Amino acid sequence: MAFPATRMRRLRRTAPLRDLVRETRLNVADLVMPLFVEEGISQPVPVEAMPGVSRLPLDALAREAGEIAALGIPAVLLFGIPADKDDEGSGAWADQGVVQEATRAIKAANPQLIVIADLCLCEYTSHGHCGLLGDEGAVDNDATLELLARTAVSQARAGADVIAPSDMMDGRVGTIRAALDDEGFTDVPILAYSAKFASAFYGPFREAAGSSPAIGDRRSYQMDPGNAREALREVQLDVDEGADMIMVKPALPYLDVIRRVADATSLPVAAYNVSGEYAMVKAACAAGWLDERAAVLETLTAIRRAGADIVISYHAKDAARWLQAT
Repeated sequence: MAFPATRMRRLRRTAPLRDLVRETRLNVADLVMPLFVEEGISQPVPVEAMPGVSRLPLDALAREAGEIAALGIPAVLLFGIPADKDDEGSGAWADQGVVQEATRAIKAANPQLIVIADLCLCEYTSHGHCGLLGDEGAVDNDATLELLARTAVSQARAGADVIAPSDMMDGRVGTIRAALDDEGFTDVPILAYSAKFASAFYGPFREAAGSSPAIGDRRSYQMDPGNAREALREVQLDVDEGADMIMVKPALPYLDVIRRVADATSLPVAAYNVSGEYAMVKAACAAGWLDERAAVLETLTAIRRAGADIVISYHAKDAARWLQAT
């Protein structure tokens, strides 16, 4: 027999019973912590636009990985900043590249920690775009695919548990899956940035990763913020090509897209609570306008409520501490 509405209101106001009937729960096991690793530095370098986030040297990774693992966070998402860049982004697939070395360092120190290797050329190219540029300055999609596949194999060989292509090139999931399988990495899954929008909320990340385009922008290969049905088509294309998990990025301006994607696929759905979203909350809290703990946990819970199984967030370590304290 259903409770009368008045009784349900009383039930929800009583803390233990309110928790018992909570529809959406945020757990530490849902979180992924992004990390920036920079080649050639000896001390962490704070990212001005992202308070609390730093570019890390390779020899700081064992300690950082240990702290993340001790908090119960199951995975990290690695971004590399190489010492040198070129037109092809060749540092991305170098056997001794920064992400490859970072992966080895983390897995040696904390083998149980899942390493997700971001796969894109933008941090490695001198022009800051996510692929090779053609004669007219536009990204050459097809020529880029071979380099992405080469990078995926190199990352898997270094020990990455998951490959996460973020470039938004057409056909990249199928090309990467074939390359991984050909090299014997049939069990390495692909987390595809399937619905990655051309967003204003990436600015702090580009400062952190040194990946701002030197010319033009990325709107020709990232998605129009006004398009939700296109997101579903992009997701289906990646599913058909062999993606094992899919992602919506950013998270907060696209909660409706997360919901629609979660309803449309049985695959795990990740959402990326990106740098601009993080920076806004940090700035408001620094000004005394928001309570940081309450705002962050509400934000991450909303992303879960929208349908995300996995939440990638720079708040992950703080959120883990707060969740463990409750």
